[in-house]
Amino acid sequence: MLSILYSHIDLVYSQSLKTYQIKSGFGSPLPPSNAINDIVVNNDTIWFGTERGLCFTTDDGNSWFNLANSYGFDNKGVSAIAIKGNNIWVALGYITYLDNEPVQTGGGIHYSTDHGNTWHYIPQPVDHNVIDTIVYGNNKVIALPTTVPQFNITFDIAISSNYVWIASWAGMLRRKHIHPDSTTWERIILPTDNLNYISPFDSITFELSPVANNNHKVFSIYISNDSTIWVGTAGGINKSTDGGTSWQKFSHENQSQAISGNFVVALNEQTWRNNKIMWAATVNADNPNEIKGLSFSFDGGESWKTTLLGEWVHNIAFKDSIVYAATDNGLFRTSDFGNSWTSSGDIYDTESLQKFALRECYCVGIKGDTVWYGGPEGIAYTIDSPLKPFGTQWKIFRTYESVLNRNKTYAYPNPFAPDDESTRIHYAIENGSSATQSVTIRIFDFAMHPVRTIIQNAPRQTGKEYDEIWDGKNNNNTVVANGVYFYCVETGNSKQWGKILVLR
Repeated sequence: MLSILYSHIDLVYSQSLKTYQIKSGFGSPLPPSNAINDIVVNNDTIWFGTERGLCFTTDDGNSWFNLANSYGFDNKGVSAIAIKGNNIWVALGYITYLDNEPVQTGGGIHYSTDHGNTWHYIPQPVDHNVIDTIVYGNNKVIALPTTVPQFNITFDIAISSNYVWIASWAGMLRRKHIHPDSTTWERIILPTDNLNYISPFDSITFELSPVANNNHKVFSIYISNDSTIWVGTAGGINKSTDGGTSWQKFSHENQSQAISGNFVVALNEQTWRNNKIMWAATVNADNPNEIKGLSFSFDGGESWKTTLLGEWVHNIAFKDSIVYAATDNGLFRTSDFGNSWTSSGDIYDTESLQKFALRECYCVGIKGDTVWYGGPEGIAYTIDSPLKPFGTQWKIFRTYESVLNRNKTYAYPNPFAPDDESTRIHYAIENGSSATQSVTIRIFDFAMHPVRTIIQNAPRQTGKEYDEIWDGKNNNNTVVANGVYFYCVETGNSKQWGKILVLR
């Protein structure tokens, strides 16, 4: 199916440019979505890429500025964010369907050259429907075109002094001059799967093709400086020391001390005591001997160490000697270069009583001693300092539809599949004569037989809203059958009823 999308292209794409000015705005009390894909900390501003657009906070989450459905943004998901100086680049992604199958699709790119005051939009870079050749030294390399945004989603962005670089999977590695008047995306040639080095002085006989080569399917990029560029693909790690012209590839197969896996989903460089250590989230690809984990190098990629083996790592961040890894099993921390790791454990906010039902962590950002955490359940942070050890206290931010003073309750997601997720029962405690009220929540089946008591006589503060989590199990810890279930929220003399549909 992939080959259908790549029928013959041209190198140059002239995109229409739209500009939007943020004139004024006020903060929202909540972020736009509970699904978080990316976190970038820039001075006092923390930017979040969510499944419903871009947002940021300048006061550590007390208020949020949501750009979804405003200033040229729609509510598509944000797949990547990059910031350098006053330049901010944001890639969008969403799902379309081909033959009833979901396909990740590039939604275009927003950028600002004045730190977010004015925004411009360009469509997802694609090529004209003709076969093209790229001049590379004395070679003319045939390039397979990418003519549609399907499979052509930008998963990562990096900014150098003169260029913005995008890693767009089937759209491959591209760069554009950072000047706003530039409209040409240049495709960058990487080694094929069977080559470990390329330079303009070589005789090139291959095609630039993500259909034929895993190493042309690009997922991650890191700019160490204008000369040194690192690129992660489905075929390994590529390094250039001449600004993106010549490349050396590191794979699981071509080194004695190699990366753990060839599917490189994240790259980041740690600077500590005048050392530069490259870290990579390296997932198993085609070789059965590969294993997912973290790979890191003290010598510019000539040799690698591996750690956190067996964990799918999505993102990496640093605070001095400390390394944080966002994984499917939560956030991990090491201060001894992977010899030992500490897990974030359960994410629970003792003040709001919010908690994460799932442990996945997709992204992590560091602001001073504050460690920001993003995943499918929302945004959270913890303090990592000698006085407040990592993971001992959490602040959670989740968005919801307010029901305060509306005599209403609801459950979400609804319907839900207990094998994959939990559902949340959302309700409010109205202001009353006392500061707290006792709350009981029970689940009943369609015949009104008791199924599960979620909480019983639990104290909750008045004038606030809460979530309680049902994992789809009965009081015997057995997952319930498919069907309609009712729940009752009892607060004092008040009862509110809701309905939940279980679909396994």
